[in-house]
Amino acid sequence: MSDITSNEIGMPPETREGHGISFGDAVRVWLRIASLSFGGPAGQIAVMHRILVDEKRWIGESRFLHALNYCMLLPGPEAQQLAIYIGWLLHKTKGGLVAGILFVLPGFLSILALSYIYVIFGNVGIVEGLFFGLKAAVLAVVLQAVVRIGKRALKNRVMVLIAVAAFLAIFAFHVPFPLIILTAAIIGYIGGRAGSPLFQVGGGHGSSGPGLADRDSALGEETPAHARPNLAWSLKISAAFLFLWLAPVIVIVLVFGSENVFSQIGVFFSRMAMVTFGGAYAVLSYVAQEAVQNYGWLRPGEMLDGLGMAETTPGPLIQVVQFVGFMGAYRDPGTQSPLTAATLASILTTWVTFVPCFLWIFLGAPFIEGLRNSSALTGAMSAITAAVVGVIMNLAVWFALHVIFGEVVRWQAYGIVLDIPVLSSINVAPALLTLAAVIAIFRFRIGMIQTLLASSLAGIAWHLTFGLV
Repeated sequence: MSDITSNEIGMPPETREGHGISFGDAVRVWLRIASLSFGGPAGQIAVMHRILVDEKRWIGESRFLHALNYCMLLPGPEAQQLAIYIGWLLHKTKGGLVAGILFVLPGFLSILALSYIYVIFGNVGIVEGLFFGLKAAVLAVVLQAVVRIGKRALKNRVMVLIAVAAFLAIFAFHVPFPLIILTAAIIGYIGGRAGSPLFQVGGGHGSSGPGLADRDSALGEETPAHARPNLAWSLKISAAFLFLWLAPVIVIVLVFGSENVFSQIGVFFSRMAMVTFGGAYAVLSYVAQEAVQNYGWLRPGEMLDGLGMAETTPGPLIQVVQFVGFMGAYRDPGTQSPLTAATLASILTTWVTFVPCFLWIFLGAPFIEGLRNSSALTGAMSAITAAVVGVIMNLAVWFALHVIFGEVVRWQAYGIVLDIPVLSSINVAPALLTLAAVIAIFRFRIGMIQTLLASSLAGIAWHLTFGLV
C-alpha cells in the first residue's frame, strides 16, 4: 500500500520513485525523525518504526528488522545507519545521504552550542550546578540501558554467561573492547549456523512481532533494482567514502605530525569508528578510559557532562565524542584560539565518526539484502547484544567509581586489575542525586528527559544552597 499524499498527485515523474514516494516528502519525513530522535538508539529506532512502518507504511516490518539486524552488526551508531539503509532503499544513494546527514545535523549543532556554553560559562554557579545534576542522572540512565537491553537479550543461560564474561573481561582483565565483540560474534555465528535455539533470541531496539507485511508497504516485498548486488558500484562508492574519511586525517598527520592534538583526534576516532560495535553505551567505556587516562583530553566528570548533553539533544548518543574532541583541542589549541581549535576539532571528530557509516551501508547493504532470515546472522547479533550488556555494565561501574567516590585505588594481582573505591571518600551530593534518579526511573517509571531535567534543576538548587559541588 502506497502512502502518496494529495500534494504528490500530478508531480513530474522525476520527483517520484517507482514506489510512489516523492523525494521531497522523504526529506520532510527525515527532518521530522531527526527532530524527534531523543533518548538513545531505543527511542530513535522506535520513532523511525512508528513513522516509517506504522504511520507512513513505506517499509514493512520484516524488512525494517532485517535492516536493523545488519546495522547492529556494524561498527557505529545503528540508528543512523538504519536511517541511511532505509533512505537508500527508498531513494538510492541520494536518499541514504540525506537520511544519514539529517539524522546527525541537529545533534551536532546542539552539542556545539552546549560545548561553547560549557567552556565559557562552566564556572558560573547555575551552569556548574546544571551539569552536576546531569552527571547523577546519566548514571541512572546508563543503568536503565543495562536493564532494558538485558531483558531483551539475556533470554537463556548462554546469553547470561556471555554477558558476565564480557563484563569480567573488560572490567577485571582490561581485554580490548573490539576483541570482546569479535569473540562474541564468532561464538554467536557458529551457534546460529549450527541451528542452536539458544542463539536465536532476536535483537534490535525496535519493535518486534507481527506488523505491516512487506507486500503491503509502499516499497513492497521485492528487492528494488538499485538494491541488488552490484560489485562495481559497491567498490566505486566505497572507494569514494574511504577517501573522504581518511584523506583529511592523513593530510593532518603529514602536515602537523603524529603528536599534534588534531592528528591524535583524527587517528583515535577513525580507529574508534571501526570498532564501535554494540551501540554508544558500549563504546563509551572504551572512549572514556582512553580520552581521560591516556590522552588527558578531559576529566571523568566532564565525560559525564558530555554524555548528559548527548542524552538531552537529538541525534545519536555517540555524538558525545564531538564534545571529547572539542575539549581536547580547547585545552591544547596550539597557535589558534581555544574556541577556534575546539570548533575545528568538533567538525573533525564528527566527520571521522559518521562518514564511515555511509561506507559500511553502501558497501554491504546490497549483499545483505539477499541474506534475510539468516540464522547465522541472527546468532552473531544475539551474542553481540549479550556481550554489550556486560560492557555497558562496565561503563556504569566506571562512571560511578569516578563520580560518586572521590578516591579510587588500583589493585593488581594474577593479571587482574581492579579499581576499588575508598568508601570514606564518598561524595554525598552526587550519591543522593543518583539514588533519586534511579528511584525516579525504576520505581516511578519517569521518562528519561523528565528525569534529566529534574536532576539538572536539583543540581542547580544544591549548588545555590550548599555552594560548590
